[in-house]
Amino acid sequence: MKRYFAAVCILVLGSSLAFGATLGTSARTVIPSQIQQVISVDYRALRNSPTAMALKDRVLPDSLKQFETQLHQFGLTDDEIEQLTFAAFRVKDNSVRTVGIAQGQFPTKKIYAKMRLKKITGTKYHQSVIYPMNNGMQMSFIDPYTLLFGDGGAVKSALDARDGYTESLNTNSQMTDMVNAVQEGAVWSVLDQLGTQNMMRSTLGDAARLGDFETVKKRLIGSRYIMDFNDGVNFNLDVVTSDGITASTLSSLIKAGVLFRKMNASPTEKLALDSVTVDSNSSLLQLKFKTDDSKFQSLLHSDLFASVSK
Repeated sequence: MKRYFAAVCILVLGSSLAFGATLGTSARTVIPSQIQQVISVDYRALRNSPTAMALKDRVLPDSLKQFETQLHQFGLTDDEIEQLTFAAFRVKDNSVRTVGIAQGQFPTKKIYAKMRLKKITGTKYHQSVIYPMNNGMQMSFIDPYTLLFGDGGAVKSALDARDGYTESLNTNSQMTDMVNAVQEGAVWSVLDQLGTQNMMRSTLGDAARLGDFETVKKRLIGSRYIMDFNDGVNFNLDVVTSDGITASTLSSLIKAGVLFRKMNASPTEKLALDSVTVDSNSSLLQLKFKTDDSKFQSLLHSDLFASVSK
């Protein structure tokens, strides 16, 4: 059942790391409609929570570290970056691209001066200018408070959505509804149907091989989670299904796995599993993880956490 705790960690960390805030209008317009996942990083929440900062230091992806470094080279400080949003979306060949949207009080004059000093010139695309960064990344200012970045193809796809050449997130009512349900939280993310199926398969581990999962996986619609650090660590995941039977079946599968694992759990694993509750409410599978700061800090430095957050 180590995979069960791994899935919780991966949802909160790994490729799904998210410390978020309300998704702004400018950010929504540059996210294409064929969205797989929306992720948000609220730097203000991180700075106000030692536990959140410890979490960030342990699992921050290399790509985000590289982007932070490049922003610093352009003259931005951490205090000026208020929020980072990441959006993974599918394109025509069904491959997945990712863009990032940084929001904050940016010193645009200083940034442009740095670019001139480094002899960095941009390329016009529609009504925007795209500037090269290191490691093949590119960036473009959407407005004085919003910076778009990613590889060249992803940035252009995002600008196509913003400028009306393709559809944006605003036309995807299913994903928009899930965003609206969680975006007021300090931490949130949403995942589409295929991503949710893969996530649940990872969560269930060996239990996913049972016929019940193969039957119900097609009835998974999407998932969303919300997390905060106001009173310890609180993580709430909702898996949206088509009906109550599906939600109840998934709940039973996960509960059985938790009970089985507790029989032979190590102290660290048991600490994590005791902090998890699973239930269903109408068509929602609900998973909750709650612990205090000191216990979560101990989990961060455990061998188990190290193994599941790689």
